[in-house]
Amino acid sequence: MVKCDDGDTLNRVFSVLSDPTRREMIAQLAKGEMTVMKLAEPFKMSLPAVSKHLKVLEKAGLVSVRKEGRYRYYFLNPASIDCANQWLTDLQRFWTSQLSNLERFLEQNTNKD
Repeated sequence: MVKCDDGDTLNRVFSVLSDPTRREMIAQLAKGEMTVMKLAEPFKMSLPAVSKHLKVLEKAGLVSVRKEGRYRYYFLNPASIDCANQWLTDLQRFWTSQLSNLERFLEQNTNKD
């Protein structure tokens, strides 16, 4: 089981993922590492704007960067998303259990009539 810190990682991840541009960048990086220029292609924004989004993603730990010569290659770093994934999985288990209990309750009370 993934151990989350005091909630900072979870808060950062969900905050970062609330932006559709950043979610699309993550989807692009899921195909493989890319330079800023390559990542900027599908967006109608300046390179500095793309770089700002990447810095936010990097600060949240969702992406990492490696330098090769004068190029910076960005790639996904799934470790930060593990905390959010575990939180969502736990929540799903809770609600699945609650709905199963409700279903059993309704079946028992419906059969009594």
